[in-house]
Amino acid sequence: MYPGNVAERAPDRPAMIIAETGQHRTYAELDERSARLASYFAVRGLQRDDTVLVVLGNDLIWGEVCWACWRSGLCLGAANFHLTSAELAPILEDAAPRAIVTSRRVLPNLRAAAEQAGLDHGVLWLVVDETGEPSGPDAALNYERIIASTPRDPDLVETVGGRLLFSSGTTGRPKPFRVPPQQIHPSELPVRSGGLMTSLGFDDTGNVLLVPGPAYHAGPLGFLQSLHQLGGTVVLMQKFDPEGALAAIERYRVTHSQWVPTMFVRLLRLPAEVRHRYDLSSHRVAVHAAAPCPPEVKREMLTWWGPIVHEYYGASEGYGRTTIGPEEWLAHPGSVGRSVQSTVHIADESGRLLPTGQVGAVWFAKPDAEEPERAADGTADLAATPGWGTVGDLGYLDDDGFLYLTGRQGQTIITGGVNVYPREVEDLLAPHPKVDDIAVLGVPDPEFGEQVKAVVVPADGSEPGPSLADELITYCRERLAHFKCPKSVDFTDSLPRTDTGKIRHKPLRDQYWSVASSQPTRST
Repeated sequence: MYPGNVAERAPDRPAMIIAETGQHRTYAELDERSARLASYFAVRGLQRDDTVLVVLGNDLIWGEVCWACWRSGLCLGAANFHLTSAELAPILEDAAPRAIVTSRRVLPNLRAAAEQAGLDHGVLWLVVDETGEPSGPDAALNYERIIASTPRDPDLVETVGGRLLFSSGTTGRPKPFRVPPQQIHPSELPVRSGGLMTSLGFDDTGNVLLVPGPAYHAGPLGFLQSLHQLGGTVVLMQKFDPEGALAAIERYRVTHSQWVPTMFVRLLRLPAEVRHRYDLSSHRVAVHAAAPCPPEVKREMLTWWGPIVHEYYGASEGYGRTTIGPEEWLAHPGSVGRSVQSTVHIADESGRLLPTGQVGAVWFAKPDAEEPERAADGTADLAATPGWGTVGDLGYLDDDGFLYLTGRQGQTIITGGVNVYPREVEDLLAPHPKVDDIAVLGVPDPEFGEQVKAVVVPADGSEPGPSLADELITYCRERLAHFKCPKSVDFTDSLPRTDTGKIRHKPLRDQYWSVASSQPTRST
C-alpha cells in the first residue's frame, strides 16, 4: 500500500500528528497534498532521480514531501537543520538538489552553504513559513501557496522514488548513500524493512508510532515510510521532552515507539509520581537503536515498561542488521542481537575471521555476497569483496551468535546517538592563540553515553581554569553545531604523541574510561 490506497479506505485516519499541538494530516490530506507537490515538481521540470532535499525540524511537511518524491520517481534527501553553513556545504555539493524545502530560520545558512558548494542558479527554494512575495531566479517560494495553487495532475505517472541519506566517513565529511528509484507503482513496493516491521508487531490495523527523534535521521525516516505503507499514524514530537513523551503515549494511544538510549536515561530521571501518572496500557513495543544502551538503563526500562523493549543495530548503507527482543536480551544482557538475513562476521585488521569471544571489526555479508579471496595466512580484502560491508564498529560474538559491541575503530565519539569526529574539533581549536596543543575524545557520560571532552595544553601566558574552558567552548559553539562541541575541557602539561607527531588517543581514552569502569554504577 501507499497513502493513495489508504486514503480510499480510511480517508479520515490521521497519517501524521504533531504531539505537542495535535495538528495533523489525514490520509486524504496527505494523499492530496503530496500529489499536488509532485505535480508542481513535474511542472518545474524535475525529472526521475532528481533530488529534493528537506532541511527541517519535525513538521507535518515531512510526510508530504517524502510522498511527493516517493510517488513520482524523485529522490528524497534529508539533512540535519542544526548544521552550520560550512557543515551543510559538502552535503549540498554531494546532493546537488533541484529543490530544497526548509524554514525561514534555516534559510540563511542554506543560502550560504549553497554559495560555498557552488550550486548553480535554478534551485527551487520552498520555505514552509515564508510570507514575503518571491522575486528573482532563486527566490524563496511559499510552500503553502504552492500547495494551494497547484492542481493535482491525474495523468502524472506514479513510480517509486529514491532516498538520499548521509552517513559519515572516517574523516567526518558526511558520506552520501543513495537508494535509486524503481520503475514500479508505489502501491506495488513491499513494505520497507518488512521483516523487521513484522518482528516488531507492526501490521495494517492502524498502529500508532511515537517518534521523539528527528525526522531527518535514517531511523525515523525509514519508520515513517514503512508505517505509511501499512496505513498507520506517525506522531512526531517537535522536541523531545520525557514527560511530554509519556503524555503523548496516553493522549494518542500510541502502540509503538522509537528511541535512543539517551531518551531512556531522561525518562528514568523523572520522579516516580510523574512516571506513573500516565496511562501507557496501549504501548506494546518500544524499539531503540543508534547507540549502545547501558545494560543498567535497559534493565530499568524493562522493569518499568515490561517486556516490550526491542533493539536493532545496523547502518544506513544497508550492509546488515541485528535485532534482539526483551526475553533474548535478558538472557544475553548487553547484546545487540543476532543477524537478520545477512551474516555477521568478526575480523581483524587484515580480514582474518576471528573466533567466538574475540573482539574485532564487525562485518556483514549479504545473502548473495561473494566469498573473499584469502591468502594462505587467511588475510583478505573484505572491503573489496562484493556484498561485504562494515561501518567500523568493534565487537564480538558469543556462542549463540549474539553480537556485543565494544567500541569503534578510530576515535569517533557517539553522543546521544550522534557521531562526532574529534579531528574536526581539534582542527578548529589548534590554531587558537591560547591553545598550545589539543586532543579531543569521548569520555563516559551517564545521559548521552559519551560526551565530547577537549584536553588542552595552554599556550604560554594563558591561565588554565574555568574561564579559559568557557572561552574555548564558546569559541567552538560559534563555529560548529553545538552537539559537536566540547562539553568539558581539561588542562594538562603535555599530550602523548608518537614519534611522527600523531596524538595517541588510546592512553587518553583509557585514562577516563578506566576510572569510569572502576566506579560503582549509579541507578537513575
